Amino acid sequence: MDLFEVIKGRRSIRSYKPDPVPKEDLEKILEAAIWAPSAGNCQPWEFVIVTKDYLKEELARAAWGQFWMIKAPLIIVVCANIPRTAWRYGERGEKLYVIQDTAAAIQNMLLMAHYLGYGTCWVGAFDEEEVRRILKLPRDVRPLALIPLGKPAEKPSPPPRIPLKELIHWETY
Repeated sequence: MDLFEVIKGRRSIRSYKPDPVPKEDLEKILEAAIWAPSAGNCQPWEFVIVTKDYLKEELARAAWGQFWMIKAPLIIVVCANIPRTAWRYGERGEKLYVIQDTAAAIQNMLLMAHYLGYGTCWVGAFDEEEVRRILKLPRDVRPLALIPLGKPAEKPSPPPRIPLKELIHWETY
């Protein structure tokens, strides 16, 4: 599979087979994440790997009832270690750069997971404080995404895209 096939073939998966994810594959996916760019190379990402059913259920409840996530063998909770970037960039680092940086890491994870034959879904709809409580996160570590991961039990069609020519602006808007 070439890179463009990986990019165009990735889908949000909400149905998973029960097959476990081998540690070596999980590590490749996380390794791809940590090679994402970050502001000042501060690398604010942190990952909490959740495999216990009761914790997955609590996370699904915190994600406003997205119980389909429980079927994934694991959920990667992507967090931002705020001080790792804020010490250098202040409020902009805290409110923007950590989000951009973790988003880049997440995209790398999603692409590597698809390349390895796994399905994922980028879940951003959840109660941050509830996820913080469930995972016992420190105050300065912010949960930003829940990424269920497993072998897909579905093959969604490609979603429509706005044509590129409608999105390009030369020199000014």
